[in-house]
Amino acid sequence: MPRYVVERTFPDGLQIPVDDQGAEVCLRVVDTNGDLGVTWIHSYVSEDKKRTYCVYDAPNPEAIRKAAERNGLPIDRITRVSVLDPYFYK
Repeated sequence: MPRYVVERTFPDGLQIPVDDQGAEVCLRVVDTNGDLGVTWIHSYVSEDKKRTYCVYDAPNPEAIRKAAERNGLPIDRITRVSVLDPYFYK
């Protein structure tokens, strides 16, 4: 399955509470993504919480766009990536 990095901007900052409500929000995103064959691996959040860099496995960028639309999430850029592991050479 191809892997992608999705860059997003949240002008007011990403607000996900660290409690049961936040967990429910994340699980809804995971469920919606799954309907389209998209797997959210993890995300990196900038210190000011205005940008995220999310790693996904997905069949194609269009599936990611559809999932984002259903989840009400913005997308700035989708980049197909591969893993470079520094320990591969040992």
